[in-house]
Amino acid sequence: MNLYVYCEGQTEFRFIKDVLYPYLLNSGVYAIPLVCTTKRTKTEKFKGGVSDYFKIKYELSVLCKQHKNEIITTMFDYYGFPSNTPGFKDASGSLYKKVIHIEKAIDADIGMPNLFFNLIVHEFEGLLFADTSAFKTIADDDVVTQLQSVRADFESPEYINNSSDTAPSRRIKTLIPNYAKVLDGANLSARIGINAMLVECRHFSEWVQKICSL
Repeated sequence: MNLYVYCEGQTEFRFIKDVLYPYLLNSGVYAIPLVCTTKRTKTEKFKGGVSDYFKIKYELSVLCKQHKNEIITTMFDYYGFPSNTPGFKDASGSLYKKVIHIEKAIDADIGMPNLFFNLIVHEFEGLLFADTSAFKTIADDDVVTQLQSVRADFESPEYINNSSDTAPSRRIKTLIPNYAKVLDGANLSARIGINAMLVECRHFSEWVQKICSL
């Protein structure tokens, strides 16, 4: 079965291709990453990043119609997702309840039966805190210890804060100024492996389990 994963940028593209694809292949699922198109002109498409929900809605609607006999899902960061997204204003309860509420609101708004929307909590870099020892490849022991301390402060990597100062990516960049999101993010995720992420990150795990059960 082909599964199209509409994602936010090149980091997620690499993760889907290098980490998620081989794992899902064991369940007979072929994960095909597609980077979102944020702007179109007559001659060119611009990819990566999310600035407006309605652009995402349009692109997903087109994609679902083009592949009406196949499944479409997504990999977008909850942190920084557009405020005009359905479900954002009335989401309440625990972190996971809020995220699930938003995902369901988006599915209902787009109204395509072959789509189930997924958000990464809070962002892709949160998954890297599933095993901070992997950072030894790009940082010294002191930095790795500080990253481990951050992880220890939270019940799950998915709980690491959702703000411009405390988001997972900001914490990594503060400790590792030369951190390269696409290259290092992809390499670290491959080193960590999906199994550690499935154990540490509940919402991510539920998404992968849902895919495998299709």
